[in-house]
Formats: sequence, C-alpha cells, structure tokens
Amino acid sequence: MRLLGTHVLVAGATGAGKGSVLWSLLNGAAPAIASGSLEVWAIDPKGGMELRPGLPLFARFEDGSAEQMCLTLEHLVTLKDVRARELAELGARTHAATPASPHILLVVDELATLTAFAERTIVRRIEQALGLLLTQGRACGITVLAAVQDPGKDVVVWRDLFPTRIAMRLDNPIQVDMVLGEGARDLGATADHISELTPGVAYVRVEGTRTQRRVRASYLTDADIAELAVRSPRPTPVRLAAAAAVEGGEVA
Repeated sequence: MRLLGTHVLVAGATGAGKGSVLWSLLNGAAPAIASGSLEVWAIDPKGGMELRPGLPLFARFEDGSAEQMCLTLEHLVTLKDVRARELAELGARTHAATPASPHILLVVDELATLTAFAERTIVRRIEQALGLLLTQGRACGITVLAAVQDPGKDVVVWRDLFPTRIAMRLDNPIQVDMVLGEGARDLGATADHISELTPGVAYVRVEGTRTQRRVRASYLTDADIAELAVRSPRPTPVRLAAAAAVEGGEVA
C-alpha cells in the first residue's frame, strides 16, 4: 500500500491490531527512512506506549502535553507553507522527495485522544492544523497516517479528508460505512464480523475505487521493533534554512 500522495486513516476497536498496521507500514518504509528520502514525525498521545520503542526511526517524536503535540502539528503546517512557496517559485505542483527535502510521514497513534483532554483553545488549534495538513499537505510531500478507535463524525471531523481508509474489527455495521464509505458493507466489507481472535485483519479502500480488499497486517514483536530501529535509523538531518526557521534553529 502506497503512502506517497495520500492520507491514511486506520479505524478499529480496542485489540483490533491498529498498532500492527502502523508498524507494518513503518517496517515497509524503513529503507526510505534509512536513505533519508522519508522523514517520520510521530505523535503518541498515550504517553509513548505504542511508538516510543521506534524512537531512532523518527525525526520528531512527541508524547507529552497536548500543547506540545499541538506545536508539533503547527510546526509541520509552517513547513508545509514554506514548501508551497518554494514549489510556486519553481513552477512545480508536486513535491519531489530528496534527502535535503524528504517526504514527511506524520503518524498519530490515537487521533481522538489527541483532543480528548485538551483545553478548548488547544483543541481548536489542533483541528485547524490537522485540517490544513489534510487539505494541503499532499502536494507538499506530507502524508498523515492516523489511527482511531471510534470513527464517529464527532470524533474524526476530518474523516472524509483521508483518501485511503483501513477498517479493522469494528463494533457495528454503521461504523463500517463510516470508515469505508456508504454501501461498503453491502459490497462485502464485513469488518464488524472480524473475529477478536484475528487481530490485524482489516478491509482496505484506496482512493478512486469502491473496491475493498481484505488484508492482514504483520505483527511485530517488541524485539522486532527494536531490531527495526537499530537496522534502519533515520540519518542525521540536513539542516536547511527553511527547516531551521520552522524549528527555531533545530530540525529536531
């Protein structure tokens, strides 16, 4: 499954295997991370329980306060704006990844938790930043990969902005159509019937088609993740003027 030129939403009940999908995709992206053509920014609102073991893979990692996570999103919006201006000056419409200007994958482990306990002013900033990244980020070389437990519209207000969607085990038929689109369950995507004994199983719908494919993500053990982090760490960042401006002199 491609990550370039799209955004990916992973939805599933507790224990459905959302972490397996995240780590499977990161494992597949490891060569690009090691080469420097892909940079991963990771946000883990659950205190780092899921993503911190892969810390060497990430150019930026945040598992602290809602304010700190919000600032990370806003920094990425600023970088998006810088890239948009650069593309406009070059007469280009799409970002081409290089080690000096890598494609950026933003991974958010539990999207709803990001705003669940934040003050309303921070929630509004988070919603604005995510909205800008989802609507304008693809052309600037930014992909959002987000996992969520409850796919309800009141929880994922940006659900329709994810072209690629993965429905893992869900609680009811209504949620299947919420994630994959109206009529998806009638076409065979019975994510509400996935067994609790088969975590990692999911239905995938990609942009431009109503066809769903049943898949199963690999399970990476803690030892696998540790080995991955050692085998494919991110290279030392190239500190460009634009990136330094975004991070106040540090690419992070």
